[in-house]
Amino acid sequence: MDPLFDPRHIRRAFSRAAGGYDAAAALQAEVRTRLLESLAYLDDAVPSVVLDVGSGTGHAAAAMKKRWPRAQVLALDLALPMLRQAGKQSGWWKPFARVCADARALPLAQGSVDVIFSNLCLQWVEDLPAVFAGFRRALKPGGLLLCSSFGPQTLAELREAFAGADAAAHVSPFASIAGFGDALVDAGFRDPVLDRDLFTLTYPDLPALMRELRAIGGTNALATRRRSLTGRARFAAAAAAYEPLRDGAGRLPSSWEVIYAQAWAPAPGAPIREGGHEIAAVPLAAIPIRRRQP
Repeated sequence: MDPLFDPRHIRRAFSRAAGGYDAAAALQAEVRTRLLESLAYLDDAVPSVVLDVGSGTGHAAAAMKKRWPRAQVLALDLALPMLRQAGKQSGWWKPFARVCADARALPLAQGSVDVIFSNLCLQWVEDLPAVFAGFRRALKPGGLLLCSSFGPQTLAELREAFAGADAAAHVSPFASIAGFGDALVDAGFRDPVLDRDLFTLTYPDLPALMRELRAIGGTNALATRRRSLTGRARFAAAAAAYEPLRDGAGRLPSSWEVIYAQAWAPAPGAPIREGGHEIAAVPLAAIPIRRRQP
């Protein structure tokens, strides 16, 4: 099967975005804050090893190092320039290690991590069960996974605007909350709980939205994407299709659906997956889902 995403493009996009990422990533910072609040589920437990997957500029890793000064905190990212930026968050008073690696192939020993934290990274992964299986291998029995990802309503307006102007896909597909829950169960995680937020950001025009997407590394990473620049005529047609959506303040809305998940690694010896098929099927109705609005 042909790959859905182009990992080299993802690495290049986030490498280019590293220097100005924090200035543009207000939503990502808000989601990170909400996800960090879920660390309260550990109560008074103090982890020995914490892994931040898709750490970006390192703010979550720094926050966890501050929370657990004696823990070994690892910031892992695919883009080396992001890790260089993360070095600014890691000083002698709160040092954490930085590892340049792919979330799909964690370079960690089995059962070596107490907590895996991943904020808005997994939307760039096409085989969620395989990645979650890798996370589960790295976690100690009873270890905690906390993660967030964009859901299918993200950039719905942009997707529809370009659909009327161009047959090529311009917005990546995102896993649904049901797909996210199924992938966790497929990998053998226990007691998954999923939350959902829907944010609406506004922009003066379509170019402003596109500039922000480039600034946060959120460019089209589909392997089947058009390799040439979007022509002026196609872009103008998409902009015209977006225009009727202006709100009362005269700004263009952009939806961002965020899915949060927490789950626990099972006892030793539990199966992970077998040939890509579920070992134990749990209906989505059995997974608690708390729906929230910002």
